[in-house]
Amino acid sequence: MKLRPLSDVAADLGLAPEHVIPYGRHKAKVELEALRDPAEARGKLVLVSAINPTKAGEGKTTTSVGLAMGLERIGRRTAVCLREPSLGPVFGIKGGGTGGGVAQIEPATDINLHFTGDLHAITSAHNLLAALVDNELHFGGKSGLDARRVSWPRVLDMNDRALRNVVVGMRGEGVIRETSFDITAASEIMAVLCLAESEEDLEARLARVVVGRRKDRSPVTAGDLGAAAALRVLLRDALRPNLVQTREGTPALVHGGPFANIAHGCSSVLATRMGLGYADVVVTEAGFGFDLGGEKFLDIKCRQAGLWPDLVVLVATCRALKAHGGAKDFAARDDAALKAGLANLDHHLDAIAGFGLRAVVAINRFPSDAPEELAMVQDHCAARGVVAKSSTGFSDGGAGAEGLADAVARQLDESPAPAPRFTYADDAPYAEKIDAIAKRIYGADGAVILPAARRVLDQLERDGVRLPVCMAKTPLSLSDDPGMTGPRPKGFEVTVREARLSAGAGFVVCLLGDVMTMPGLPKEPSAMRVRVTPDGRVLGLMQND
Repeated sequence: MKLRPLSDVAADLGLAPEHVIPYGRHKAKVELEALRDPAEARGKLVLVSAINPTKAGEGKTTTSVGLAMGLERIGRRTAVCLREPSLGPVFGIKGGGTGGGVAQIEPATDINLHFTGDLHAITSAHNLLAALVDNELHFGGKSGLDARRVSWPRVLDMNDRALRNVVVGMRGEGVIRETSFDITAASEIMAVLCLAESEEDLEARLARVVVGRRKDRSPVTAGDLGAAAALRVLLRDALRPNLVQTREGTPALVHGGPFANIAHGCSSVLATRMGLGYADVVVTEAGFGFDLGGEKFLDIKCRQAGLWPDLVVLVATCRALKAHGGAKDFAARDDAALKAGLANLDHHLDAIAGFGLRAVVAINRFPSDAPEELAMVQDHCAARGVVAKSSTGFSDGGAGAEGLADAVARQLDESPAPAPRFTYADDAPYAEKIDAIAKRIYGADGAVILPAARRVLDQLERDGVRLPVCMAKTPLSLSDDPGMTGPRPKGFEVTVREARLSAGAGFVVCLLGDVMTMPGLPKEPSAMRVRVTPDGRVLGLMQND
């Protein structure tokens, strides 16, 4: 496979050569000065989301890449904006995150591994702040930070359950205390970088990061420790969006990597703005199903950045719908299971409509899909007034997604951009915000807030801190219980067990059920499949290798 010179890809997008910083042959950073060149954002924004994930597979990134290539084929200048893969899932249960088949971004091996070092920079910045916190405790600094009320953990870009709870400062090397590790994708520094609008905004957000509290429970911030400028320096290069390409040469801005189950799940605001400034259409995705990534994209990223999508593409597969309907053999024809599973698709279409947004359903087609199954999904969507198009981007690239691209382009041309409509008001109490998401997005009867979380939320309201909420829950069910199967559970409540202030990111994380911010490796990690061939190729990073 021969990739286009990245200088040509940048030129097609309209980027000036002086704004593109090469990282080898096929990767580049883009200077933030490029954001000043376009007179105004001209592009239309398409959000790609999905039904709840299953073992049968949905292919959200594959569809995003295929759609972007398909739009290029029908004459729309397009950029695809995606998250950077984390080494945790790459070597864990999921494998790489660059798409699938011929609908991939390249160089896939580099992107799935160290890429341009952004996640390592975020890890280093986060852990520098952790070291400064322990140094403050060791020397008894002026901040008044109470060792019993430190809330800043450490992070690692790897799944490692053994580090979820640790003790530091032993053998006279500091103040002995319990702390923990999160995965880098869950770091508030990751969220700060992805939501920052400039270097100055980055430093201001970093200064607001709360690392703990004093004995009187007043917050101690990174700014109080004098850490914000040093953190900014570590993150300056990482703040620049990364430019790569699809296998067909479509520009791809790949930047930031928060997970949607434990963080806000969207690539950076800066990459999105850059795409909108130079492309006719920007295709972006949010992690997991619409109940997680889609809601956070709208209620957190779009609210903060003043953005709003023109259209949502909701990805589904016949296999996944049959899995939601109770089928065990996803490849076998099972009309009853498929019909039952359509309730999951309906739930997400209802949630999208609740935001005042239009949807196109993308059926990511597998070779085993029967024509009758595809017709059943399309007829079901048509009865709802929703266009559904199948895509074979995995096997056929942009050519296999042209029908989907045509449907998306027609929707963008025929209807005006909708006005923003959020799930809750900015100034609503936290219990009301949580309840609104639980009922409107998950279909729950309500939310139970446990005492530990309630104390944190009550303190924030007494302090006058009113922020959006970032719900951390399992992606495997609309509920907070991964074992609550079925396409559209009913008669349940979700439970908020813990609340964490992310003042720099500008939201409050609410942990539901037993979701963990440091994943563990599965019994058979993807790392066991990775190998190097005699000709130097790396295999095993993607599930289809």
